[in-house]
Order: sequence, then structure tokens, then C-alpha cells
Amino acid sequence: MNLNEQLNALDNKIGEEVHEKMEPLPEIKQIAPSIEEPPSLELKPLPEHLEYALLREDSKLPVIINENLTIEQKSALIQLLRKHVKAIAMKITDIQGINPYFCTHKINIEDTSKLMIQPQHCLNQNMVEVVKTKIIKIHDAGIIYPISDSTRVSPTQVVPKKGGMTVVPNDNNELIPTQTVTRWRVCIDYHRLNEVTIKDHFPLPFLDQVLEQLVGHDYYCFLDGMCNYFQIPVSPEDQEKTTLACPFGRFAYMRIPFGLYNTSETFQHCMIAIFDKLVGEMMEFFMDDFFYV
Repeated sequence: MNLNEQLNALDNKIGEEVHEKMEPLPEIKQIAPSIEEPPSLELKPLPEHLEYALLREDSKLPVIINENLTIEQKSALIQLLRKHVKAIAMKITDIQGINPYFCTHKINIEDTSKLMIQPQHCLNQNMVEVVKTKIIKIHDAGIIYPISDSTRVSPTQVVPKKGGMTVVPNDNNELIPTQTVTRWRVCIDYHRLNEVTIKDHFPLPFLDQVLEQLVGHDYYCFLDGMCNYFQIPVSPEDQEKTTLACPFGRFAYMRIPFGLYNTSETFQHCMIAIFDKLVGEMMEFFMDDFFYV
């Protein structure tokens, strides 16, 4: 099967059933003005075998493709991507989310008496500004909402994060990925909640087994999910348990926050349920990385 045939097969497999399961959540239709515009993009240099392709004329939707594809193959690939362009997120408000009637994250706890209101950690002024930016961003996107009467509160903290990578030429003038950039990550300290959360034993895949399934194919497509946990809603009765405390108040999550117990299991279960007819036949996935062959 050549690349064009594989693309047509993939397009046919992504039917109405999958689109129905990915139906947008109703609560994010109202978007705050502060985040309506997509971020400015900087197209960094790529290794020689890769190139950028633009899905829109305004250059706001670049994707990376193999430079060695034929003109016909590039055209077929770009046509498929443009057909499903709504699945490609460039900013947090592009994440439409999973239909809550299909998949939600539940927080089942063993002993409610061990949950308590934890005080906010002390943050310096620079960290406070980082938290402020994050809270405004996810609040305006409909990820969190203010809450005042929660009896289960976890503190916010700021930790170093290794950011993106860049490419620089070596002695042979070859572009090599290097130079990690250190940034800051806003985290919620859910260790008290996680200690009393009942473990979900849904099986998770091993990366080496996933990679073995990809051997022997002529073409590969790699997709990296954007903020995958923010695509799955938290069960309404459990949202109070996700309450965070920060210098700007208390907020609860409507979508899965990072740092909660069992989130990987929930995401794995959700993806298998959505793509059950494709897994093992033409796609594999590991956490937020998707592989199509």
C-alpha cells in the first residue's frame, strides 16, 4: 500500500463515531478576549530531511513533514490535514475536549477524614507573576472556576521546567537539536489527595512494545497531543476535590489537572475506547504520543 492509499484508509477509518466522541464540551464556547488571538509563531530551523508545510495562508498553522516525499504525496498529506484541521491545536482554547457523557475522570477516595484545607506555600514575587499568568490563562479557557466553599484544598507551587529545544549547526554544518531552555511550571501539590485515592489498575502500555508494533512499515506519522489531560472533564461530584489555593483565591478544575493520581489510566482508557478499531491495525499510542502507520 502506497502513501496515498494509506492516507485514504486513515481518513475513512476516522468516521462519524470518533467525531461524535470528540464532540466539543459546552462550557468553553464563551472565550475571554484575553486569549482569543493565537500566539505568534517562530519557525525554527529544521534538520535537512524535514520541512514546514502551512495549512493556512496566514502561516498560523505550520506542520512538519518529510522533505523527501514526492509532490503528490505531500499534496495528499496536506489535503488530509486540512480536512481535519480542527484537530490541530495552536492555543489552549483550540482544545475542545471529550464529550462528558462518554468519558470523565473520577476521584474515588478511601478516607475523607484525611482530606483537609492545606495552606498556600510562600512564593516570591516572580513566582506569583508566573502563577497569575497561568491562572488567568486556564480560567479564561474554561479549565478552572472560582470556588469558595471547598473543604479539600491543595496548595500551588512553582518548580523549574526544562523547556523546548533549538537546533544549532555543528562542525560539519549539520543542524543538531540542543540547548534546553529552563522555564517555570505551575504545579498543584496533590500529595495528600493522592495518598487516599483508590488506585485504578487499568493496564498501561510498555513503550518498547509500542515501538515494536511500528517496525516494518514504509511510512510513519507522529502526533503529539496538546494538553491531553485538559481534554477530559472531571466528574462534577469530584471537581471540589481538585481545588487549588493560590495568592489570587481558590479554584476548582473542570478538566483533569496535572499531578492527580490515576490520570494516566483515565487517559489510556479513554483513548482505547475512542480509537478501539484503529489500535493495532494502523495506530499505536503511548501517553500523549500517537503513531500512525
